[in-house]
Amino acid sequence: MSEFMVEADQVHKAYGHNHVLRGVSMSVRPGEVSCLLGPSGSGKSTFLRCINHLESIEGGSIRVDGELIGFRERGGKLHELPAKEAAAQRRDIGMVFQRFNLFPHMTALENIACSPITVKGEKPQVAQAHARELLEQVGLSEKAAAYPSELSGGQQQRVAIARALAMRPKLMLFDEPTSALDPELVGEVLEVMKQLARSGMTMIVVTHEIGFAREVADTVTFMDEGVVVEQGSPHEVLVDPREARTRDFLSKVL
Repeated sequence: MSEFMVEADQVHKAYGHNHVLRGVSMSVRPGEVSCLLGPSGSGKSTFLRCINHLESIEGGSIRVDGELIGFRERGGKLHELPAKEAAAQRRDIGMVFQRFNLFPHMTALENIACSPITVKGEKPQVAQAHARELLEQVGLSEKAAAYPSELSGGQQQRVAIARALAMRPKLMLFDEPTSALDPELVGEVLEVMKQLARSGMTMIVVTHEIGFAREVADTVTFMDEGVVVEQGSPHEVLVDPREARTRDFLSKVL
């Protein structure tokens, strides 16, 4: 295992003239929880999608567990991987989105077992047994036969977390996983994420839940306009921030 699970070095990303990421660097050690905060449009979600190469970067590099993501280095230059090879890298990186994106025609159990069977070639009985364990882990063992339309938003998001875990990832990415939920359902999803953090899973979480970041994060990164404004421990960034821009943001959300 590498010293760092994630190493991002001077990452740049642009859409036409819109320079979304302007040299973002950060490191996350195995077993750490890193929270990304910042206003809408600051580049947090784009950066997360670059980590598993859902978005291709234009400059810099990203490594996960020591492996260069999305590119191969040859002759001193970086060459983008074919889609099939990039997808193979993605198997080790679980991602949970704002929207649950569950298959509506599949039960909770089937949604979770689907990828291990189709992508990794697991035997159905093995994948389904693991899916039942994951449903129990997220507190939904009684919902194995339920379809997404029969579940609340919080329950659907917990199934989505279990689905990501079914691939046995070494890294979990969360892109504002509670932003689409009714307020009373947020807590149940955050509790599952806290349990996951306590189990030692390496996690990068884009969130507006300051309380979660304060309680669970090992490091907090505040981004604005495509750059890292401030990084440090939860106390350093959330309680005693150095930068005026960080203080201004926190004054509006706390």
